[in-house]
Amino acid sequence: MTRSMSLKHLTAYFSMLLIAGCSTAPEESPEPLKNVIVIIGDDHASHVMGALGNDLVRTPNLDRLAGEGILFSNAFANSPLCSASRQSLLTGKYPHATGVTLLTTSFPEEQVTVADHLSNYGFSTAIIGKNHFNNNLNHGFDLKIERSDYFKFLENNPPRPVPDSVKVRPPWKPFNDHARIWLNSETLPSEYYDEDDIGTWYAAQAVEFIQNNRDNRFCLWLGFHEPHSPFNFPVEYYGSYDPDRMPLPEGSPEDDEYIPLVFSDLTDVEKKGIIAAYYTSVEYLDKNIGLVLDGLNDAGLSGETLVIYLGDHGYLLNHHKRFEKHMMWEEAVRAPLIIRAGNRETMENREEKMVEFIDVAPTIMDFLGVPPLTQAQGKSLRPFYDQEIPLYKEMVFSEFLADNKAMVRTDRWKYIFTSGNHDLAQGYATGNDPAGIRHRLYDLINDPDETTDVSGNHAYQQEMESLQFGMLEIFKSTHPGAGDLPEGLSVEEQLVWFCEPPDANPELEAK
Repeated sequence: MTRSMSLKHLTAYFSMLLIAGCSTAPEESPEPLKNVIVIIGDDHASHVMGALGNDLVRTPNLDRLAGEGILFSNAFANSPLCSASRQSLLTGKYPHATGVTLLTTSFPEEQVTVADHLSNYGFSTAIIGKNHFNNNLNHGFDLKIERSDYFKFLENNPPRPVPDSVKVRPPWKPFNDHARIWLNSETLPSEYYDEDDIGTWYAAQAVEFIQNNRDNRFCLWLGFHEPHSPFNFPVEYYGSYDPDRMPLPEGSPEDDEYIPLVFSDLTDVEKKGIIAAYYTSVEYLDKNIGLVLDGLNDAGLSGETLVIYLGDHGYLLNHHKRFEKHMMWEEAVRAPLIIRAGNRETMENREEKMVEFIDVAPTIMDFLGVPPLTQAQGKSLRPFYDQEIPLYKEMVFSEFLADNKAMVRTDRWKYIFTSGNHDLAQGYATGNDPAGIRHRLYDLINDPDETTDVSGNHAYQQEMESLQFGMLEIFKSTHPGAGDLPEGLSVEEQLVWFCEPPDANPELEAK
């Protein structure tokens, strides 16, 4: 983007959001794929995966999947929050458009999901594992299996007991105990052996669903809990990673103002133990993904099944001096995204153009040959398979409205806005007074670690204004309440208005 761009040109530029390259459709489109499996790692960040450049972690199954499809190295979650990101994925809509921007918001029944849509075309549908619907609805899935079903299974199938001599994790009580406990600073395993642990059980349920639906078209949505805190892994994985070998990002002085109190007295030894636990949990996740891929292959369905893997968002492992998501730093909003379209070959196995997770739902419909979700706000990624020069995005968007915060990012610039109405939400309070309205601008080419906010530098004001304009255009074109935006508001006032969560926020109302 050049500084000489006029506002008139910017209006046209940002209203499109997607810019098409000079491409032509293939002469013959391949037959639609029969099935789709979407596998989600919980809090799995891009910086802890072998195929994305981490030589320390062991992720052979994900690396193999990436080599057989396309690995998107710049895939962005539209919210660094589990519930908001997952319901955005299921609908192809930004969180503010789904009505789910907060952790405990109930997923509205009227929202049309991938499962709702595919059920209209004869697909058998299942969601196994984490769903974060925050209600008892099935949202279009014929079969719903979740954590409570696992514990019911254990009641009738008692697990093999672990000897008392083996130290295991205490019960997970986030914020009731200090961070060193719920972040597993001692790198302790669960109370189960691999054969009985929850991730292995979810994988077995997924394989059973695949076998039972060999003759049907199916959609399987599989949400593992790993590597979410407390970074679960079974007894056999204990000691897989030496904490002393773990990388420990340092952050920058800019980060100090926003360090949550729960992280303030962690030692470096404890921090490395937390990171080792995360790495171990990722390896356990990878093993279970391998079980599902093997089960698909054993059923003879790999060649006709679209397989998508992604983390629901990223995670900070002492990046910016914290352990969480909920922020707009690269490590929190970027997550792995792999798409393998049966046995179809791709032009490239690695794609660096920016994509968003709202693109996943349209991609599924495109590959399966069913009509698109009419209300989806993303764009199909199938052209990365089919076209010489695929569609690409000049800007991506993410929001965390529990902290009244939103982000837009281009190839070079990142702009973050927050109205700063309160101390950080969801147990991550800093103990400081509310910060008030804050603008942040980062030059990702010259400052990839996001250490220096240049929003106050007059030389970059035009860039910041362009990004603000782009953020507003996204809100105005996708927010269901945009028609109620009061007239006469300044740019800053409009951003404040849009960054209020549309769903109830009792946590903040109580403060």
